[in-house]
Amino acid sequence: MRSVIWEAPGKLSVTETPDPVPRPGELVIQVAVCGICGTDVHIADGEFPPTPYPIIPGHEFAGRIVARGENVPADWREGQRVAVDPSLYCGHCPACRGGRGNLCANWNAIGDTINGAFAEYVAVPAVNAYQIPDSVDDAQGALIEPLSCAVHGLRRIGPVLGTDIVLTGAGTMGLLILQLLNRAGARSVSVVDRMASRLEAAKTLGATAVAGDVAALGRRFGVAVDATGAPAAIEAGFDALERGGRLLVFGVTSADATVSLSPFRIYNDEITVLGSMAVLNSFGAAADLMAAGAIEVAPLLGPPFTLADFAEALSSVRAGEGIKVQVAPATARSF
Repeated sequence: MRSVIWEAPGKLSVTETPDPVPRPGELVIQVAVCGICGTDVHIADGEFPPTPYPIIPGHEFAGRIVARGENVPADWREGQRVAVDPSLYCGHCPACRGGRGNLCANWNAIGDTINGAFAEYVAVPAVNAYQIPDSVDDAQGALIEPLSCAVHGLRRIGPVLGTDIVLTGAGTMGLLILQLLNRAGARSVSVVDRMASRLEAAKTLGATAVAGDVAALGRRFGVAVDATGAPAAIEAGFDALERGGRLLVFGVTSADATVSLSPFRIYNDEITVLGSMAVLNSFGAAADLMAAGAIEVAPLLGPPFTLADFAEALSSVRAGEGIKVQVAPATARSF
């Protein structure tokens, strides 16, 4: 099969690799669409410490089942269309046994630490697959994974009914979070981004106000959500909180990044600072939201790139072109 491989940080190849063989409990998925995530950029640059090299990246994907391993339940059949939760938890560390598998001491993920879906085929645990209906196309199916991260983020924030919110970052994650905040009953969601095209998309998707920086909004908020991973944006959101406010750090920074937050304000104003890491029992809810038509995806998507054009697709992400960049691994043969 054809696959994208990071041989090492900065060293990319698109080449032939062996077809995956399903082990007991696994399915082989023919990949229809796989999205490029900010984490993929960190992997490309050697900035995601869990990643070993060489690796086939890709963790936001949908496709169809083409092979089943032993001990896979009979209700999984070849030809079924699925989206896949890439999370791999050990199940026995203190975090897993405490119900927080996304903080697993032995955390792994398809496309992040083991071979992923920027390939024609990928092997996955059957328990990680979620059937998608025909009403959800392949591009939508590949958006279920980032949507599941957004669902977990909303759960971390807590109730937002009647709350005024500032959201920094109008990329894929920001625009998914915007839609979830509005569905959860936020009184207003003001969106901040430096790109006019993304602010237009935010207005289309229900932003109450948009601006190029937080200060231009000229007000305070009950909740601040950062979907950029930029320390300056995190600090600006924190500074715009009213007393008793909540800050969600959702965007991924580099591992050595730091921010300056006033401990006096955290104490005196009882400000809550939260993080949100990946997916936690939220993939099914995200799949249901997508199947129900609750999430508008058209403003996020453009035509997918081919596998051979992966380098160009990655460059497009780095340049901030479009919003969600996806790749469609083409195949003209049977598994």
